[in-house]
Amino acid sequence: MAVIGVDDRDGIPVVSVAGEIDMTCDEPIRAALTAQFDRRPAGLVLDLTDVGFFGSTGVRLVVEATTWARDQGVAFALASTRRAVLRTLDIALPDGVVDLHPTVPDAIRALRTAGVPVAH
Repeated sequence: MAVIGVDDRDGIPVVSVAGEIDMTCDEPIRAALTAQFDRRPAGLVLDLTDVGFFGSTGVRLVVEATTWARDQGVAFALASTRRAVLRTLDIALPDGVVDLHPTVPDAIRALRTAGVPVAH
């Protein structure tokens, strides 16, 4: 089971997921991401720093989010240092497909460096 939260960091929404990402919880995560993309933010971070299980469903969600971001012109970054997440992404995706950072502040800093403005 996953716990999903959304936080705004000066105009950059951060969708945080904790727990397990599997096919029993993909719809609420997808809905949270879709709701944020529908707002058309300049940037978005998916925080997976508290995910303990991450399989093919998680990879599919990351690929979908990456595609939505590209199609909508939204800067997108992922935050995690969890072995379950990193190993699965490393096996499933070619290098460079996902903008991956160890922490949410690192991901936000990367988006700011890429030109995402600070909301006032």
